[in-house]
Amino acid sequence: MPPVNNNYTRFDGLTILFHWLIALLVIVQIIGAHAIDFFPKGDLRVDARSVHIAGGAALGAIVILSILWRRSFGRQLPPPGNKLVTFLANAVQILLNLLVLGQVAVGLSMVGIRGTNLFNVYPIPGYDPDNKALLDQIFGVHAAIAWTILGLAAFHAAAALVHHYVWKDGVLDRIKIFGVKATPAA
Repeated sequence: MPPVNNNYTRFDGLTILFHWLIALLVIVQIIGAHAIDFFPKGDLRVDARSVHIAGGAALGAIVILSILWRRSFGRQLPPPGNKLVTFLANAVQILLNLLVLGQVAVGLSMVGIRGTNLFNVYPIPGYDPDNKALLDQIFGVHAAIAWTILGLAAFHAAAALVHHYVWKDGVLDRIKIFGVKATPAA
């Protein structure tokens, strides 16, 4: 992992891009998951489910790339506060990454059990598609993880807002897309 760089006040551009892209994809995936059943049975529903599956696989790949980037080349900033705040920030980040990766794994296991026809072009056979009890159980885990991700992400966002509006310590500025360029601190 690169050493902490006390000369910068913001993360590097790729770290920021990964952060917001992951946040956006999580939101899109949750909305998409709830929208699948609005499509009539048939090709449109297969396509909607295919978009969700492809989006989940892409989300998992982006989380892995983000972790690899942060651990190898990403700019490491000083801790965001005291030891407790730093521990909580790191724990939430690690837990969010693990939950998203676990969610992708659970979702792909559902595809493997049920089988599907990606975009009505690429058939993926299921190894136990008639096992409704197993599919329901895995779907329940998938839903529970989704709600846990939402809750933890809401906590993460609320903590960022507390840093910004209550403590006014500049932590939110570290990850802002727009604003001050990532230049060394004075």
